[in-house]
Amino acid sequence: MEPYKDLGKSYIDGEWKEGNGNRSFDVLNPFTQKSIFPFQSASELDIDEAYTAAEEAQKEWAETPPSQKRNIFDEATRIMKERKDEIIDWITREMGGTRTKAALEWGLVLENIRVASGYPFTMNGEIYPSMIPGKESRMYREPKGVITVITPWNFAMTLSMRSVAPALATGNAVVLKPAEDTPVTGGTLIAKIFEEAGLPKGLLNVVLGKGSDIGNYLVEHPVSDLVSFTGSTPVGKGIAVRAGERMKDVSLELGGNNAFIVLDDADVDKAVDAAIFGKFMHQGQICMAINRILVDKKLVDEFTKKYVEKANAINVGDPKDPETELGPVINRSQAEKINSMIDKAIEEGAELLTERKTEGNLIHPVVLTNVTNDMEIAQNEIFGPVATIISFDGDEEAAALANDTDLGLSGAVHSGDTERALNVANHIKTGMIHINDQPVNDDANAVFGGEKQSGVGRFNGDFVKEKFTTTKWVTVQHKDREYAL
Repeated sequence: MEPYKDLGKSYIDGEWKEGNGNRSFDVLNPFTQKSIFPFQSASELDIDEAYTAAEEAQKEWAETPPSQKRNIFDEATRIMKERKDEIIDWITREMGGTRTKAALEWGLVLENIRVASGYPFTMNGEIYPSMIPGKESRMYREPKGVITVITPWNFAMTLSMRSVAPALATGNAVVLKPAEDTPVTGGTLIAKIFEEAGLPKGLLNVVLGKGSDIGNYLVEHPVSDLVSFTGSTPVGKGIAVRAGERMKDVSLELGGNNAFIVLDDADVDKAVDAAIFGKFMHQGQICMAINRILVDKKLVDEFTKKYVEKANAINVGDPKDPETELGPVINRSQAEKINSMIDKAIEEGAELLTERKTEGNLIHPVVLTNVTNDMEIAQNEIFGPVATIISFDGDEEAAALANDTDLGLSGAVHSGDTERALNVANHIKTGMIHINDQPVNDDANAVFGGEKQSGVGRFNGDFVKEKFTTTKWVTVQHKDREYAL
């Protein structure tokens, strides 16, 4: 089995092509900061070609029998398993993910394909009773048409596949633009898998480039019927405005400011273990990662002491090393941004409890205490290996602090009493929340999405199927009808 080639090219209408844009980019290994390969950005003409191919291919694909669609997804599943090591290597090299993170992501991608493989058999319609004699009232479910998918760099393959797989499985065609930091894992690797699986040409197109260069053109393109975007809230708002002006549907999963709540009857050791994972998995570069750790004042000293001990024991280094637990952040710009947030928090009165150390893009775990909910670091998504601990007094204050943000994506509550934890959880406005666990959870068959400014719509399971399809009402008048004015 030969490794995939041409991964630094755009994939348009079944052909691997150099982009015709006027900018080129170097894809850098986040750990070594050395070039993996350069690529040329797609131009607007390339994008037009991708949408033309998608629009044409989708017509026949929509009529393809469900068994044929499913066969392609089954083959993609087989290829994912066969190329597991190759995929994991790309996640490590391009995203800076540890071996553990890479294996986790591979599993999530596999499950997205497997769950989507059943969608072609569930494009069900309905028949309704009619108020008019002799009339049959039907509802048909149909694909939207052409789905635009724009994805970020942090869980690039997962966040692309969770839109690409269900979009294709429900009869749509796709134009995908991955982040410029992760064009392979977020885009061309997926195209290679489906190409090898036998997906007809034109159905999946990948255009490479920077969002600020070609993003607006993708969002506004008249062939696109829906824009599925995962990324920051400010960018998502801009997409929503542009799409709304064109009466175009959107599916948006945006930023998170997720609270991890420890009530006064929680098992501290279990809460500490969960909070270490939920904060430092993939260097905290996950939309669902813990942003604020809220601990009841009765437990805050014990929790903080144990948490700092665990944080200091995390093995930081080269993500290729199986022993590494925390690797680099994605690039130098992100490292500088995170360190600026730490500086500001300390200026505002936060106390640093860990040794502060940055080596290139490696930021060693940071734990800050004496944090208040009005500090900048508590109000903004950190997206890095920085834990902030905030104390509270009682369940009501815990919920109030958790809600004191414009975002509402995920969260967690720890308690020795499940019903008590559920009561607190039900008072928090968030799309997802987990009891006696941590907020980084994603099941391909379970609803995924946020409230407030954390997004619009839902991913996974039947929820994304609803988003990527539309309905048509058709009636058949079997008996002659009298029309009286």
